[in-house]
Amino acid sequence: MRIGVLSDTHLREGQYLPGFVWDTLQGVDLILHAGDIVSAQILADLAILAPVRAVRGNCDWELADLPGRDLVDFGGLKIGLIHGNAGAGSMVQERAYNAFAEESPDVIVFGHSHQPYWEWQNNILLFNPGSATDKRREKQFSLGTIEVINGQIAANHHFFSERSK
Repeated sequence: MRIGVLSDTHLREGQYLPGFVWDTLQGVDLILHAGDIVSAQILADLAILAPVRAVRGNCDWELADLPGRDLVDFGGLKIGLIHGNAGAGSMVQERAYNAFAEESPDVIVFGHSHQPYWEWQNNILLFNPGSATDKRREKQFSLGTIEVINGQIAANHHFFSERSK
């Protein structure tokens, strides 16, 4: 079971995901997008590869029908999905963690900061894929994958330097 993870793509109508994203997501079973999608076309494009679950970010004014948070059960893995811009806590990972305090998921996927993040906290993996299209202060663009191998969760960041390829 392999899950592709994106956040903070910020692509408007007529803009497309880089080829590296398409190459990396080939063969995934599910795609999660942690918000700031901006254009519904991006979700439709991703759905060509696999089913997509997405949440609304603070820049998703045109995607008001998306939930603010989601709890995804996929192959027995419980994943909290949230953008991370609002809620209790001063840091984005703290807000993401607190948003699912009652559900005790296996993984919490979040975005908002555009910074890749990977850390275990109280047996919950906190995972931010960074951004594949808007790296801001980061040296490279990034996205993530999560795999379950022999019952173990393995999450990885995939980095690339050029957006246009």
